[in-house]
Amino acid sequence: MGPFSLDLLARDLGSNRRVVIENQLDATNHDHLGKLLTYAAGFDASVVVWLVREFRPEHRAALDWLNHRTGEDTAFFGVVVEAWKIDDSNPAPQLVAIAMPNDWQKEVASRATRGEASNLSERRIRYRDFYQQLLDTLREKHQFTRARKAQPQNWYSFASGFAGISYSVGFTAENNARVEVTIATSDGKEVNERLFSQLKKVRESIEEDLGFALMWDPLVNRKACRICVERPGEIDADDDALADIQRWMVGNLLEIRRVFLPYLREFPF
Repeated sequence: MGPFSLDLLARDLGSNRRVVIENQLDATNHDHLGKLLTYAAGFDASVVVWLVREFRPEHRAALDWLNHRTGEDTAFFGVVVEAWKIDDSNPAPQLVAIAMPNDWQKEVASRATRGEASNLSERRIRYRDFYQQLLDTLREKHQFTRARKAQPQNWYSFASGFAGISYSVGFTAENNARVEVTIATSDGKEVNERLFSQLKKVRESIEEDLGFALMWDPLVNRKACRICVERPGEIDADDDALADIQRWMVGNLLEIRRVFLPYLREFPF
């Protein structure tokens, strides 16, 4: 945006709205308020978030005024980040919304009750419902994730406990269901390819332990590398077929995590 740089540009997966986020390490000031409005206008954002350590009363009043004066399609949030500790635990971040649109909390609860169906296509609703059941199974039966609310998207990613390594499930454009290990560290393509190559050296042992072959894809034109298994499957299948795909995804996620864990532990993350 000219001489300025937006901190974060996001997209609300539930409504496909653009979100601009301005992060500030200290208390609010007029300079950052001006930047926030500039970014919102420049990116035609529907949601604007100002994340700071401390909100001055005059700036909170400014966001309240903007929420009061703008239409229902525009929302301004003022969020304070705090560090919370319980007994001797490490500090954990807690985000506290102190400025928000009028009746926003009531509307969020209402949308949750309605399932936000009015904003979603039938296919996205099917994705959301499919992954909601999958998340519930992984969380409640296997302690695989803490995630509770599924999003209307065709893939889902889970932390592995190792920086830059994740487990994912999804549906491909070729009408396949996929479970994968994604190597996408912040150190760049060279490091990702090195980790990929180290794992590929023990490919035979990994696949023998799993009991099935994997696809080893270095994704030449991308920063990440992928190790995955696929089977036919699409989100438009009937309920019995989707239930079978869910069981397949859950089983393979658990097995892939079990088999890859000792090898990942050997890497100097």
